[in-house]
Amino acid sequence: MHDFCCNTIGACPDHPMRRSRRGFLQSLGALGAAGVLPSCTMLPGAGSTDLVDTHHHFFPPEYQKAWLDWEDKRRLPHFPTQVAWSVQRTLDEMNASGVTTAMLSVPSTPGLWFDEGPATAARMARVCNDYGATMVRDHPGRFGLFATLSMADIDTTLREIEYVFDTLGADGVGLQTNYGDKWPGDPFFRPIFEELDRRGALVYFHPLAASCCSNLSVGTFPAVIEVPHDTTRAVTSLLLGGTLARSRKTRFLFSHAGGTIPMLAGRIAFFSGFRKDAAQFAPEGIEAEFKRLYYDTANATHPAAMAALLNLVPDSHVVFGTDYPYVPTATQVRALDTLPITPVQRTGIRAANARALIGRLARR
Repeated sequence: MHDFCCNTIGACPDHPMRRSRRGFLQSLGALGAAGVLPSCTMLPGAGSTDLVDTHHHFFPPEYQKAWLDWEDKRRLPHFPTQVAWSVQRTLDEMNASGVTTAMLSVPSTPGLWFDEGPATAARMARVCNDYGATMVRDHPGRFGLFATLSMADIDTTLREIEYVFDTLGADGVGLQTNYGDKWPGDPFFRPIFEELDRRGALVYFHPLAASCCSNLSVGTFPAVIEVPHDTTRAVTSLLLGGTLARSRKTRFLFSHAGGTIPMLAGRIAFFSGFRKDAAQFAPEGIEAEFKRLYYDTANATHPAAMAALLNLVPDSHVVFGTDYPYVPTATQVRALDTLPITPVQRTGIRAANARALIGRLARR
C-alpha cells in the first residue's frame, strides 16, 4: 500500500506536475491579457437555452484547506479561482452563463491523499461526498453529484459505493484516470467495477498526469499534453483489461473529449486487433467499444478536436463540460455556440444528451 500512495502525484512533493503549476498560472495570465472572455460576462442569448455542465468541480472547506496547506508546505502557487471558490460564486457563474445544472466532482490532483495514507483518503472522500450531497439538497435542480472514491482499499471503497448511492442518492461516481502505478483496467480494481456494473452506475473519469510521465512535457505544463494522454491510457486500460467488455450496464463518461482517443482510435484498434483475445475484450469490435462511451467537451471545444470526436462517436454521446473553476464557463459556452455543427447537435450537447444520460436530469 505504501507504493500505491507514494506513486500518486498528491503524495510526491517534487512531482514535475506540482513544480510546473507556476508556469500554468502564468500562462493563464497571458491568456487573460490576450482577451479571454471574463467568466462573469453574459453571452448573448446564453440564458435562453438549457445548459448542463457535467464537468464542474467543488471544494468543501476541509478539502480546500488540506489542498492549500499541502501546496503551502511545498511553496507551490495557489490557483486563484480555486482559492476564491464558494457555493455562491458557483451559482453566480452558472447564472451568468446560463447553466441550469452542474454535476459536481472533485479534481484529480492531488486527489484525496495529502500524504496521509488510505484511511485519511477514505475519510476525505466521505467529507467531500457529504458536502456535495448537501449542495444538491440545498439547491434543488441546480446540482448533481459524481461522488468520489479513494480506490486504495477494496472493502472501504465498496462500502463508500453503497453509502453514496443508497444513502446520498449520488448520480454516479467520479474516478481518476490512474492511481499511482495502477490504471483502472488493473485486476486490483475488478471488484469495484463489478459492483458499479451491478448497479448500472454512471462512472465519470477525470485525468491527471501519471507519476511516470510529467517530465515529458517538453517545455509546457503537464495539463497540456500528459493529462489528455492519461485519459487515453485509462480508456485503453479498461478496454484491454476487459473491464469494458464485462461492464455492459455501466455508462462511462470521459473528460476533455476523451483526451487523444479520437486521434488514436484507429491506431489502437489496428494493433490491438492482432491480439488473440480481441474477441473477449471487444466482442463487437474495438471501435464499437469507443463508440459506446460518453465524452465531455471541457476545454476541448476547438473545431479540430470536436470534428475528430464527432467522426468517432454518436453525437448523442457528447455532453457539455467546463472544468470550472479552472476554465471560465463563458469561454466554453461561447466556443460551443460557435462550433460548425448542426443545431440538433448543439442542442444535444448543451443539455439533451446529459438529460438522457443522468437519471436526476431526465426526471426534471
